[in-house]
Amino acid sequence: NSNNFENFYYSIENISKMCYNQYNKLLTGENMLLSALLNKIEYTENLADCEIQHITNDSREAKSGSIFVCIKGFATDGHLFAKKAYDNGCRVFVCERSIFLPEDATIILYPDTRKALALLSFALYNTPSDELIVIGITGTKGKTTTALMIKQLLDKAEIPTGYIGSNGIIFGNTKIEATNTTPESYKLHYFMRKMVENGIKAVVMEVSSQALKLNRVLGIKFDITLFSNLSPDHIGPGEHENFEEYFNCKKQLFDKFESKITIANADDRYTNKILENCKNPKIYYSINANSDIKASNIELCRNNEILGTSFDCHFDNKVIPCSLSIPGEFNIHNALATLSVAKALGIDMHFASDALSKMNIDGRFETIVSDNGACFVIDYAHNGLSLKSALVALRKYNPKRLICLYGSVGCRTQVRRMQMGAVAAEYADFSILTSDNPNTEDPQAIIDEIALQYNDSCPYISIPDRKTAIEYALQTATDGDIVLLAGKGHERYQLINGKNEYFCERDIIENYINKIKLTK
Repeated sequence: NSNNFENFYYSIENISKMCYNQYNKLLTGENMLLSALLNKIEYTENLADCEIQHITNDSREAKSGSIFVCIKGFATDGHLFAKKAYDNGCRVFVCERSIFLPEDATIILYPDTRKALALLSFALYNTPSDELIVIGITGTKGKTTTALMIKQLLDKAEIPTGYIGSNGIIFGNTKIEATNTTPESYKLHYFMRKMVENGIKAVVMEVSSQALKLNRVLGIKFDITLFSNLSPDHIGPGEHENFEEYFNCKKQLFDKFESKITIANADDRYTNKILENCKNPKIYYSINANSDIKASNIELCRNNEILGTSFDCHFDNKVIPCSLSIPGEFNIHNALATLSVAKALGIDMHFASDALSKMNIDGRFETIVSDNGACFVIDYAHNGLSLKSALVALRKYNPKRLICLYGSVGCRTQVRRMQMGAVAAEYADFSILTSDNPNTEDPQAIIDEIALQYNDSCPYISIPDRKTAIEYALQTATDGDIVLLAGKGHERYQLINGKNEYFCERDIIENYINKIKLTK
């Protein structure tokens, strides 16, 4: 067994250069030879020059023709599952340490298998990001809304666009549910290749701090990188040790990846620090600060169907009117980011403004108005900061009562529960405490922890079953009330005892409203 990691490191980093032309075989229905993919990498056994069809770090996906990359994760170690991958037919393994498998297995040692997974995937699928306009968005809040706004804009501009993020992987008629905001590197490169094959010309990607930390986006060519904002989040076991690490991971998108242009929110306090090493040309957007694209004359609008906003957009000494059918000042920031992308890509700004006025985002301030005039808002707000932003935004529409229905995920940080409880107790008129992906924890125990933050200033009721809680809200909310259903957003499941059970808040609301109509 060789330990010459420096040589392995050099070899894997040069895979993409060595086999750039080999991918033509895949396009004609042939597979890539392992020797072409690995070339000069040293290995522990004689190389069986098998054909490679795909790559994975999930032993359940491994099969004949696979490379199985053993990754040591937060919860378990992929090296322990190499035998299972072998039993499924896989014969090629990339590892950080020696493993024991039958003699017909090819074992390749490399010091950073996460990096190897990205670089091998980059090579196997022949650098698909080179054939797409790739827009990478990072930040704490607004990534999903901004990304989906940009996708809708580009589609309307006849630039077929894919999306990768919290709402899944979407291109053409294909939609795949997300397990991570930014998928593992081999899935990213695989689906980008599928996008290219299906005529997609651009992709908008949410780039999470975890993705940057774990080298998931290594090898991707970004045309536009975008920074929205930054605030403490994802800090705790299995995520980031502290805010400094979280910040530094976000910063990598601008330090380590060159792009043709960088777009940033000039109103955010961390923008200058995040971009301190970024040499790309820049477009700044803002509501308050000096910037290239700026909003003014912001007004709220509410009618029987929507909560929305309007504003004037200033750019290049011009002014155009804009409107959104979703509420909140933070959504104006998301709209300005979208307009900045339009400017960067040369899309007519009047066209972009018109496209914005017609947009709705699944699970992001999605509104449904009941027959009695109560307004229900479905949103993904799932921590203290995002919940506060949502409640503050909705309060500006002067509801008769602002009702907050929410819970907190099980088997995760308890700090989030305290933060959400404190925010809802301060900013809502009435709370309905319920479940949100309790997993193996007792839902009532989670609610009890949240309830410790309440005092006499905000009454609340505890209803652990979320469907029952939503139906209670539908029964009790009256004309002029706004009910925020926080935490689930676009999700179509509840995680209970390790299993995802189908759960869609929009369906529950609409079914209830239709049922009431039939009984009248």
